[in-house]
Amino acid sequence: MQTQDTSNADGRTLRSERSRRKIVDALFELVGEGHLMPTAKQVAERADLGIRTVFRHFADMDTLFEEMHLRLRRDVIDATRIEIPDGTSRERLEALVALRCELFEKISPWWNATEAQRSRSAFLTEVHESDTPRLRNHLFNWLPEFRALPSAITDALEMVLSPEAWNRLRTEQKLSAKRATAATHRVALALCERVLD
Repeated sequence: MQTQDTSNADGRTLRSERSRRKIVDALFELVGEGHLMPTAKQVAERADLGIRTVFRHFADMDTLFEEMHLRLRRDVIDATRIEIPDGTSRERLEALVALRCELFEKISPWWNATEAQRSRSAFLTEVHESDTPRLRNHLFNWLPEFRALPSAITDALEMVLSPEAWNRLRTEQKLSAKRATAATHRVALALCERVLD
């Protein structure tokens, strides 16, 4: 049978976990609404908690952004953990382009926010550097025969199918998601036209 002290400790732990979850949820909501770098005050207000509570759970905003990125990475992994379709090289490349464009559009507010923070965060710099080989492996998992292609083709294809390229189309060139997807599709197929079956 639990003692009163144990019950109180369990209650405090649950409240602490709830508060932490509310803080991360608040940051996710604010960034999703277009706030690239929300302040601790904005996060506290959205979470309906005191600002001291925010900093009790997270030493600074950088550590909170780290938590946001970890959640974002889990979402990305879940989104890309789908069965690779059968079909020709062309069909699989077309499916990969569609998947990447849909994924990058879905995560773009949070990706942009972590990019805005990256220059002052060793953690975000490290995970950004690890994302490039991860995306490369994802490409070759879908199209293993592309490993034999000249590096100039696969290097260019990696760039075209990157979140940076998607951000350029959507943010800098101000294309709609539909036009950005069409542009990505056209360039990816043009790059590989001679080797597609």
